[in-house]
Amino acid sequence: MKIIAIGGGPGGLYASLLLKKVDPTHDITVVERNPQGATYGFGVVLSDRTLTSFREADYKTYVDISEHQVLWNSIDVRYRDQTIRTGGHTFAGIARKSLLELLQRRCQELGVKVLFTQEIGSLSECADADLIIGADGVNSVVKMAHADVFQPSSQIGRLRYIWLGTHKLFDAFTFIFRQNEHGVFQVHAYPYDGISSTVVIMCDESTWRRAELDAAGEAETIAYCEQLFREDLGGHRLMSNNSKWINFVTLRHRTWHHGNTVLLGDAAHTVHFTIGSGTKLAMEDGIALANAFERHGTVEAALNDYELERRPIIDRFQEVAGESETYFQHIERYMGLEPRQFAFQLLTRSGTIDYLNLRLRDPYFVDAIDRWYARPDSEQLVVAPPPMFTAFRLRGLQLQNRIVLSSIGACGGIEGSPSGGLASQLEALAQGGAGLVLTEVVAVEPEGRITPDCAGMYLPEHGEAWARIVDRIHAESPAKLTLQLGHAGRRGSTRSRREGLDRPLPEGSWPLVAASPLPYTSASQTPREASQADLKRICHAFVRAARMALETGFDMLQLNMAHGYLLAGFISPLTNLRCDDYGGTLENRIAFPLQVFDSVREVWPVERPISVAISATDWAPGGFEVDDAVILARALKARGCDLIEVLAGQTTLESKPVYGRAFLTPYSDRVRNEAGVATMTTGNITTSSQINTILAAARADLCVLQTNLSR
Repeated sequence: MKIIAIGGGPGGLYASLLLKKVDPTHDITVVERNPQGATYGFGVVLSDRTLTSFREADYKTYVDISEHQVLWNSIDVRYRDQTIRTGGHTFAGIARKSLLELLQRRCQELGVKVLFTQEIGSLSECADADLIIGADGVNSVVKMAHADVFQPSSQIGRLRYIWLGTHKLFDAFTFIFRQNEHGVFQVHAYPYDGISSTVVIMCDESTWRRAELDAAGEAETIAYCEQLFREDLGGHRLMSNNSKWINFVTLRHRTWHHGNTVLLGDAAHTVHFTIGSGTKLAMEDGIALANAFERHGTVEAALNDYELERRPIIDRFQEVAGESETYFQHIERYMGLEPRQFAFQLLTRSGTIDYLNLRLRDPYFVDAIDRWYARPDSEQLVVAPPPMFTAFRLRGLQLQNRIVLSSIGACGGIEGSPSGGLASQLEALAQGGAGLVLTEVVAVEPEGRITPDCAGMYLPEHGEAWARIVDRIHAESPAKLTLQLGHAGRRGSTRSRREGLDRPLPEGSWPLVAASPLPYTSASQTPREASQADLKRICHAFVRAARMALETGFDMLQLNMAHGYLLAGFISPLTNLRCDDYGGTLENRIAFPLQVFDSVREVWPVERPISVAISATDWAPGGFEVDDAVILARALKARGCDLIEVLAGQTTLESKPVYGRAFLTPYSDRVRNEAGVATMTTGNITTSSQINTILAAARADLCVLQTNLSR
């Protein structure tokens, strides 16, 4: 075949030499617009796994890289004038110029032609080629020639960054955080040969402008950064290589190939540099492309195979990189954390490293985290427990650990009285070793039930039945009990959950009340808009239930303001269309839920905590979002709320939920660290490592463990 690779970066060169190895009769030419020896940037980072793939793909190239690389296995986090070091992270650094030179040399050895200072203006110049490889970067000529097919889309990042170098030799991958009158600046630095290091400096847009770096030239920028990071640079200067402040662009395409044309590396996709994968992914694209041609005899089959293999991998890298980018975009959120916890959170920011993985890499660091988390008791401990087994205090309530178990469904008996089945379920949960057991939503009045099976707390016999359950559990288990009070609102009067979710009762239904007269589903009963009399009655019902819960012996209360139930219906603009003082602005929409909370707080003893469950997002356009949730959480905290359970969705059927592993934890993270209130997170949390990671990284204070007996 005649093959033309447009772009002489590492991806284009490596793909070309590997394709030449697949079939030495291929006529392969690499066309590079820059002169030989020209390169931008300083060093490239490669992981141990990447080096292994290089060794298997072309041993000679692997040996050449090994002879020019520097190795290290530590990550340093410099924060508040402290350096936290962790080990067990194997990295290799190599000068970008050295990498290009050895790849160019290897191409020549194999008979691949490399042409410099030549540009392809139109793909018509490659009309006689059997395969055209677009390896020409983000602004790819190849991509634009078939833009209607490739359909590129881009997302511009919010951080400003500049790529610099220095002769200060860092001996680890080093994260540096400095705060001055302009804002927070970050450095990502790493060695790439025996005498030099790459230095990437980042800040948000407002910080960049306050520092007047938007108007600064190259010399002024370097002078500013040298002064800011003088202690970290140890007197060394910063070096520029056509360096400019830019925003990162995350690039995606509908497809990576068309006819005999294929994209790889940055021409096909970009992955944020905070996970250090650009060059690695481009070269691994080259490996996959060569392997595809080795397996298939036709261009079409090979290109299909290449994209089918690589796209899921790249999608995952872009997802992880997005988490990392978001973390650094909001770094000010975490500047109040203590150094060890700050370092742990940074290392686990994208989900690729967790508590267990870090323990395998550096058990001494994780032991230090455990001891820090267990303070002030850690000095008396021979072995500190992991975070999930540390105690947690809310007002006068002491939990033996940070694990929460929640009942699947609070099934009631006659007229909402808790049944024997519910008692057995709660007792089993309490025996499971959790620090806290949480009931499902318990209705505060008959019209507030979700289904006829729902337990209630509004009749004297309810209190008596609950008291028997609570007394038995307290006698047999150290677990503390939380009663979750709520009102179904427009999601009420439905069949048992065993018959399906939100299916209206065919008969025996009761009238519904909600913030606005909007049915939950097209088949649901239309509720009446709550009048002032309704609101007064409902508020009184919550207070009555709270008093009964106190007499019953519950350790803690939780008010449900989530999942589209009555109080949540007031909070969301999608379900609250009122024109009175309880509708319109966010301040008005949260007024009634806050009124209920204030009333309950007044009758609940000051030494006992109250929690509130909120939906941090409606997952629907125009709905309640996490920024609003932070405002609500702050208002609740100011009124004496001790804990927020962070939930999401179920406000409307139009919501588009995003599920996954610990999918609610990012919302908990924001609420906790921006509102300054303790949080409880849930959402597909199934392992101890997940819990320990979430807790140690300050993303929540309690975790609801998903089990067969809990939601």
